[in-house]
Amino acid sequence: MINNESIRKLRQMDLSELVDHLEMQEIDNDTRYLSFDERLQLSIDHLYQEKYNTRVKGLIKRSKFRIQDAHFSSVYYEKRDIDRPTLQELATCSFINHRRNVIFQGFTGSGKTFLACALGREACKKEIRTRYIRLPDLLIERDEATLKSKGVTNLITKFSNYGLLIIDEWLLDDVSEEDLKFLFEIIERRYDSGSTIYCTQFRKADWHKRLGGGVHADAIMDRIVHNAVWFDTGQLNMREQLAKTNMT
Repeated sequence: MINNESIRKLRQMDLSELVDHLEMQEIDNDTRYLSFDERLQLSIDHLYQEKYNTRVKGLIKRSKFRIQDAHFSSVYYEKRDIDRPTLQELATCSFINHRRNVIFQGFTGSGKTFLACALGREACKKEIRTRYIRLPDLLIERDEATLKSKGVTNLITKFSNYGLLIIDEWLLDDVSEEDLKFLFEIIERRYDSGSTIYCTQFRKADWHKRLGGGVHADAIMDRIVHNAVWFDTGQLNMREQLAKTNMT
């Protein structure tokens, strides 16, 4: 076993996982008599996996998902009439590499937020900086940022830099002209540089009117809809379905 001074140096370099694995090797009869190269390879693999897991956990925590435990393995398909192959393709996160957007559209309770959070977790597993936020909360942050010097500019920069941004409750409430200018700046900066997921109850035909019907509506839609994967989450109310399941 390596000496105490070497252990101290490893821990100081934030390599405690390596120390723990070396100590485990010493008491494991299956590994203690392996060659140096074999033991080193095992330790490197273990260290890499532990560091990766820590990074992913941090990304997930900072993403602030509304549904923290949303997983694609838990997606309910029965009687839902959703496009399973497309959903599985989205789970590969290749849409992020191509800077495409995703729009989950469906009735209230149809599982839009769950699917968006599950997709966000897959992005985190690929070490992509991700952030979830409801549109009303984003606008509240904008209002608070107006009280600080360069606050709004800094906020726009912050939300422009995520590899994946999830905006929930998109266009659920009316938006003002000032709101539209703010949203346009974020969308413009993210255009062709990052991917955004929008969760909305409204079909594409309704967007222009809900965005005010003016030039900002034209500009916002032009930067979102032409490069987006539209996914209908169906008409089954998943909250009602889960409630029935929990009662049985």
